[in-house]
Amino acid sequence: MSLKVFDLQCERDHVFEGWFSSAESYDSQRAGGLLSCPVCNSTAISKKLSAPRLNVSHIRAADTAPTAAPAQPGAAPVAAPALARMAKLQAEILRQMREMIRNTENVGVRFAEEARRMHEGEADERPIRGTATPAEREALANEGIAVMPIPEFLDDDRLQ
Repeated sequence: MSLKVFDLQCERDHVFEGWFSSAESYDSQRAGGLLSCPVCNSTAISKKLSAPRLNVSHIRAADTAPTAAPAQPGAAPVAAPALARMAKLQAEILRQMREMIRNTENVGVRFAEEARRMHEGEADERPIRGTATPAEREALANEGIAVMPIPEFLDDDRLQ
């Protein structure tokens, strides 16, 4: 499956990445209020303009040796991992995230109720997942209960 990666921004100017199975999936999730900012939980999300990633590795200049730019005052050395290494790193992160999600209890539509019970000490703390409406997510956040949406492509239960 080919994923679409969009740069998203909330009304408070927090920028984050969203991964979708298609542009239509982004549109339907946004229209359904399923997208929220991972920083502030705002559901007022928009796509930022972004340039497409072009594969131009086949275009090589005659002189491929990089020229060193003069150091800027206060500049620190930085590195960019090779694309293959970055792809392996991203794949490993996704694998670990999926594994973490698989090791949660799916409480379904009782998510908000169960998260509240755990927060209040009425139920044992454990990793849970489920579904919650935007209003339920907002109420939980207002009560100091941290929740985070699971992107559809990471939740094996949604893909079946």
